[in-house]
Amino acid sequence: MKQPKCKICRRSGEKLFLKGEKCLSAKCAMIKRPYPPGQKAKKRRSSMTEYGYEIKEKQKLKKWYNLSEAQFKKYVYEVMEDKSSEVDVASQLIAKLESRLDNIVFRLGWAKSRAQSRLLVTHGHFLVNGRKVDIPSYRISVGDVISIREGSKETEALKVIPETMKKYQVPQWLAYDSLKIEGKLSRVPTPEDVQLPSEVSIIFEHYSR
Repeated sequence: MKQPKCKICRRSGEKLFLKGEKCLSAKCAMIKRPYPPGQKAKKRRSSMTEYGYEIKEKQKLKKWYNLSEAQFKKYVYEVMEDKSSEVDVASQLIAKLESRLDNIVFRLGWAKSRAQSRLLVTHGHFLVNGRKVDIPSYRISVGDVISIREGSKETEALKVIPETMKKYQVPQWLAYDSLKIEGKLSRVPTPEDVQLPSEVSIIFEHYSR
């Protein structure tokens, strides 16, 4: 059974921006009720064990990227098993998570949340280098061009993109062509670029147990 997104943020203790524009408004649950669900008037957070803290950090990053436990664990283990890379594990993990097609679509500002982005990708609305891709986890490489299928440009969720992009700041590691309505991964982002909600090193400690 899925938890309501606002409760996930309240339980984690910070905004994870799971509901798009609502998270930026005064209606955000973290503004109205900035304490864990079920505590009601009791607004102080109880002390947490080291293991509990590891779980909390893992859950925050997993929910941030809208992934299941199995999906998230797969990415972590891929990094842990890669002994050839000289890049630190946090940078490797973020590179994998940020290069997912559904995440790129969200980062480009073409979806209000990663959940909506995943749905749009699954419905086949996007092209990668001119070819339709409907797999949310499809890995985008530096230089790949993401565009909207011609037949999808009038879709309710996508026809507003030209107007939306006038006031949206695309992240520095992406490029956006407003005339063609195309996006491109210019470089691999770092953990510092992304401003993560979790301590990634703690997550690797958890999975190393």
